[in-house]
Amino acid sequence: MREVAVIAVAQTPSVRRERTRNEVEMLMPVLAEALRRSGLRREEIGFTVSGSCDYLAGQPFSFVSALDAVGAWPPITESHVEMDGAFALYEAWIKLQTGEVDSALVYAFGKSSMGDLPEVLGYQLDPYVLAPLGVDAVSLAALQARAWLEATGRSERDLARVAVRSRRDALENPNAQLKGTFELEKLLAEPYLVAPLRKHDCPPISDGAAAVVLAGDEVARRVCRRPAWIRGIDQRIEPHAPGVRDLARSPSSELAGRNAGARHGRIDVAELHAPFTHQEWILREALGLGEEVTVNPSGGALAANPMMVAGLLRIGEAAQRVMDGRARRALAHATAGPCLQQNLVCVLEA
Repeated sequence: MREVAVIAVAQTPSVRRERTRNEVEMLMPVLAEALRRSGLRREEIGFTVSGSCDYLAGQPFSFVSALDAVGAWPPITESHVEMDGAFALYEAWIKLQTGEVDSALVYAFGKSSMGDLPEVLGYQLDPYVLAPLGVDAVSLAALQARAWLEATGRSERDLARVAVRSRRDALENPNAQLKGTFELEKLLAEPYLVAPLRKHDCPPISDGAAAVVLAGDEVARRVCRRPAWIRGIDQRIEPHAPGVRDLARSPSSELAGRNAGARHGRIDVAELHAPFTHQEWILREALGLGEEVTVNPSGGALAANPMMVAGLLRIGEAAQRVMDGRARRALAHATAGPCLQQNLVCVLEA
């Protein structure tokens, strides 16, 4: 397997509503900053791939217009994934494995504020059985939360603890949207959105963009003092229908983690794409993460959740800690679909 590393990361601050800039204007400074940090010129990038969703933009082939942020000249080799940018990064990693290119630029963008996000996400459900029911993403997550609570004997207090810690840790993240100190008892006194989930158990609506630069072994060693080497990466998917799987577990995350080598050494830090509080507990168990592992020091998706970007941010945040010397070995996780349907695990090492 060819050695591939993350050599640069850049992102916008996540905000509730980006009022003044379109997707291209959001992306341009992020891509420029990622390239500057990588030490590579634009023409040295061998492959460009993006992750986004036309449903969020409200127009078909919205990713084509976003290419204006990359630049039309010189000509580029380009691809697009109609998913979170983490899955676009997986495609870039595969491209680098073939030896056809030595570097890749991965970017993702999403403006969730332009529509009713929980309703929009309902369109990814089975169009014959589930979608006509009008069930939204929060309601499905609530079903999963209830299944987990009943299967484990845990309480809603355990869910609130995740929210309190995430928002507190986000105080150290200048790009986080929601941050602060919260009292556990006050959170538990709040009304339900959909029982057993309250507002603090759910992710914020966020607009944002991010970019990551990957490089093969020789290029990475030449331009980066401390690359974050991808030692393993894998993605797996659950059945499409939530009713035919155990929502209290995540076998696909467990399998992806095993294939990526998550259990083959100590993990210092883990960035888990857990938009809902109960999902962090499910992922901890699936990936074998003990109490000694620092989870979501950035605040995670509970602090900022730009759709199609949040998974790529988990890889970027984990890689940045490796490159900065704050971690020796890190794990990043990304998810797509309802109730942790599709999961990607990436292990990075100094």
